[in-house]
Amino acid sequence: MRKIGILAFGLLGCSMAVQAAENDNKLAVGMAVDQQLSAVFDVNDQYRFVLGNQGAAFDYIFKRGQFDDPSIPVTWYVGAGGWSQWDHDEFGVRVPVGVNWAANKHIDVYGQVHPELDLYSGPDLQLGAAVGVTYRF
Repeated sequence: MRKIGILAFGLLGCSMAVQAAENDNKLAVGMAVDQQLSAVFDVNDQYRFVLGNQGAAFDYIFKRGQFDDPSIPVTWYVGAGGWSQWDHDEFGVRVPVGVNWAANKHIDVYGQVHPELDLYSGPDLQLGAAVGVTYRF
């Protein structure tokens, strides 16, 4: 079952990346500490795929905003997504709430907290966090 999930997640990520490249959308690739050490794929500033040592996650960022002071180069975002862990067969939903700093034209640094609802053996509320760096093409 785990292999099917990994394959489906990989195929979904690849198809989104190809679609983004064909449509001249924004594509960013990077590293994060989310599902332990993870590869991150951001498509169009809206879809985030995370594939890591401990598991995988997908987030849909549905709201972005800026702080009141325009001189602050930090923006915020809120999303909804799902996650799965390989070694414990756990899975669930999460709500990432984070900040993003555009370090320069191509490099973004982000940090987020994400309340998680583990659905494996009955509902269990948890709190996760992630930090990452992406390079925008």
